[in-house]
Amino acid sequence: QVPLVESGGGLVQAGGSLSVSCAASGSRFGNSVMAWFRQAPGREYEFVAGITWKSHTTYYGDSVKVRFTVSRYNSHNTVYLQTDSLKPADTAIYYCAAGQTMLDMSKVEEYECWGLGTQVTVSS
Repeated sequence: QVPLVESGGGLVQAGGSLSVSCAASGSRFGNSVMAWFRQAPGREYEFVAGITWKSHTTYYGDSVKVRFTVSRYNSHNTVYLQTDSLKPADTAIYYCAAGQTMLDMSKVEEYECWGLGTQVTVSS
């Protein structure tokens, strides 16, 4: 089974709401930092948000802070990314990632496990 599975993407109108989730299988993610990255067509991976397992401390990329909220439901091993103010620039494939050794949470190379992504398309 794929250890990280994203869901909840789709076609959404600008200004609308979105809730994507990442389900983590197994107990090996219990001490991990969980994060969301996104990749727009032709662009590099962009850090969106991250959350720690125990304290649920959250971190956000500059492009989404205030608008986006990341949360974690530990009992169901699920992390969420939510917003109620989507913009067309949010269109991207959204990936869930997990890592344990963190020097810089915003760096792709810090994460050992990745989901396959879920497409989010925001129409104007």
